[in-house]
Amino acid sequence: MARWAGLPLLLCCLGPLLCGAAGRSRAPREAEPGAAAPGLPPGRAGSDLSGQYWRYLACRLWREGCEQPQEEGSRESQGWSLPLVGQDYLEILSSWYCSFGKCCETGDCRIANNITGLEMDLSRRLHGQHLAKDVVLRAMQGFLETTQPEKALALSFHGWSGTGKNFVARMIADHLYRDGLKSECVKVFISLFHFPHPKYVDLYKVQLKKQISETVQLCKQSLFIFDETEKLHSGLLDAIKPYVDHYDSINEVDYRRSIFLFLSNIGGNIINQVTLDFWRAGRAREEITMEYLEQHLCMELLESTDGGFAHSHLLEENLIDFFVPFLPLENHHVKLCVRDAFLARSLPYTEEVLDEVVRMMVFLPKEEKLFSAQGCKSVAHRINYFLP
Repeated sequence: MARWAGLPLLLCCLGPLLCGAAGRSRAPREAEPGAAAPGLPPGRAGSDLSGQYWRYLACRLWREGCEQPQEEGSRESQGWSLPLVGQDYLEILSSWYCSFGKCCETGDCRIANNITGLEMDLSRRLHGQHLAKDVVLRAMQGFLETTQPEKALALSFHGWSGTGKNFVARMIADHLYRDGLKSECVKVFISLFHFPHPKYVDLYKVQLKKQISETVQLCKQSLFIFDETEKLHSGLLDAIKPYVDHYDSINEVDYRRSIFLFLSNIGGNIINQVTLDFWRAGRAREEITMEYLEQHLCMELLESTDGGFAHSHLLEENLIDFFVPFLPLENHHVKLCVRDAFLARSLPYTEEVLDEVVRMMVFLPKEEKLFSAQGCKSVAHRINYFLP
């Protein structure tokens, strides 16, 4: 029934096409105005074209009638087709209709893969993260442009809380899927929320495998986001391992077009230390290279005793494609976040107000007061203090 909910309004919008199609059909130039297309009985041109519009729309929305056999003497053989203006109108109309609900049996028809939009968002809204911007964009673009990947894409985000890990994960969902995090193709798992009790790990493993399998069968290109990965039981991480490994299929299901994002605070300390060392040496943070920082990050991960992530088969068998470091945010980065928070709510602001919000934040270390302890995480709520 949900499929037909918007049908009255849809038919209303289609009225000009369905009822007035005959006058706009592409008849040969020499034909008299209003004459039927060659080979058609008088009065049939309009009704046939209206039917053509409806079949085209049904195919676009519900994938019905998309492969109808061409009949002898059909419109294609008679040299006439959908008027260009009408076809463009239906394209717009079908996109509008599909924005309200599901238009096909799988979630794949709602995939956008808007890499240009992702690049623009990363450039404009992610502050102080030159490494994350570059790695995420290159990894996503390369993966999506590969016709048949060898394995699922696995990215591991590392850094302090509030530096942008969840923010970037949300961006990826928004630009790869028309429904963003609400897409049937996207699943988000928060460690302590979805898997709170260690004694139920075996049950969680069964449930997790089932969800991954069902999601990929619905959407070949699925996105799985695991937040607070350092708090995941090692048994759950090992349960994920086959889906990101180099297998053509598991139980006849191909997982190689899936994307896995692992978000973790592990490595935040070494990332901060490297950034601080560069600052103390008078070097710009933009000089920090991926090669230099990744070595330090991998060493800390291997030596970590925090949770099971560092000792899971995902790391031991090198199944993580990219470790993405998120650097600590400085004063001017937080100020940009404050500005964005005001703009997102269409609220007026002044430079003095931005500075005042930043001064409310806690900065570390105690001597330099260089990095925001909360990143940009609490900014959106703090601006409420300055509203009239």
